[in-house]
This record gives sequence, C-alpha cells and structure tokens, in this order.
Amino acid sequence: MSTAPPSEVTRPPGQEDPPPPRRGGAGQAVKAAVVVVAIGLAVVLLLVTFSAVQLLPRLRNPFAESVTIDHSQPALLKSITALSRYEAASGSFQVIVDLARRSSFIPSFIEGTDTLFVAEGSDIAFVNFGNLTGKAIVVARNRTAVTITLPPAELEPAVLNVKQSYVFAEQQGLLNRVGDFFSDNPNSQQQVYILAQRKIQAAASRSPLVAEAEKNTTVMLTGLIRSLGFRRVTVDFRPS
Repeated sequence: MSTAPPSEVTRPPGQEDPPPPRRGGAGQAVKAAVVVVAIGLAVVLLLVTFSAVQLLPRLRNPFAESVTIDHSQPALLKSITALSRYEAASGSFQVIVDLARRSSFIPSFIEGTDTLFVAEGSDIAFVNFGNLTGKAIVVARNRTAVTITLPPAELEPAVLNVKQSYVFAEQQGLLNRVGDFFSDNPNSQQQVYILAQRKIQAAASRSPLVAEAEKNTTVMLTGLIRSLGFRRVTVDFRPS
C-alpha cells in the first residue's frame, strides 16, 4: 500500500514565508540594561567629582531630610539673679574671620578648608552697683556737694548675632566635599562661631565702650543727685 506525499500548502500570490524566530533576544536585552546602568553610574560619579572640585555647584545630599520638625521641650528656668547694675553703653561690631584648616601631609585641594566669615555682634558695658557700701557716698557738711565712688565699668561677654552673620566665601578640598555630601554635621561651623565671638569681645575691649559707659553713668548720677538739691556732684571710678 503506497503512501501519498503530503500536499503542499498553497499561499496567495505575493505572500512570503514568515522569517524564522531570532535567537538570543533576552541576552541582548540584559546586555543593554547593564550598559545603561553602567552609564548612569558613571554620570553620577562624574557629577560628584566635579562638584567636589567646584566645577559644578555643590550638590545636596539626596538622602538628607527635607522636612524640619521641632520636637524641642519647653525651656527650663534654672535660676534668677537680681541685677544691681547700670547698663550704660552698648556697641555693635563687625569682624571678618578668615579661618584655614590644613592637613599636615595632604595638599589643601585634596583635604582642607578656607572659610571667610562675616560676623555681626554686640557688647554691653555696665557699672556694678551691687557691692557699694556706705563709704561709697560722701556728703559734704554743708550738704551742697557729694562724692560717689564706683567700680570701673565692665564688659558683658560679647554676643554673636547669628541671623546677621554669614559665610562670605568657602573653599573645600576634594575629601571635604565628598564627606559633606554624605553627612550632615551641625557642628561644622562651631569653630568659626567661637572664633568670631572672641574677636568681637577683643574688639569691644579695644573700643571706647568702657569709657563711654563711665561717662554716661556720671551724667546720669549727676542729674539725679542735683535734683535732690546738691549743687556739686563728683563721680570717681576706682577698682576695689
């Protein structure tokens, strides 16, 4: 018994056979994905490097908090001090802090910082009346003149106005830039603030603020004592 050959499938004229399926399509897709990821990592690395050497603006840490929530507790009153002094003069000061930090063995462009900080602050000069005794006030026998002896005027610790102070310029090495990109150190400016406060204190000490305080105290006491009927008032400032 003979077997008939299979009949051929007839197709309409002009229709060609479908192309055979391609092999290796999944492997090519994986290779393409790997190439895209590698290019993306290279771009991120270049951006961080250029930002570190200040070729691009400084980038922010993408993992840093973007919302600030204040969970501080209420202020606690620790003590109350009775003041017996006359605040006779105050002064406002501006100082420039030029702070450079270097490593002993590493060049500054790799590790090191240069900060130019403009500091605004104030100081107060006062005269302490708290330790005066009866001998500090001497009245003449005819009750027309009085002599008052006071301690010299003093300066309060200088106060830095953080809101009006600012960093004018800052340069950082490569390692410092990269380190700041991945960290958030709230004490990074502490050394600059401390140095600025000390400079304001020194400027107040060299200024005529103490002399002005003693002058204003003399004017105030002279007017007060004369209103009581005394015609001559002498105010001396002597250390105890």
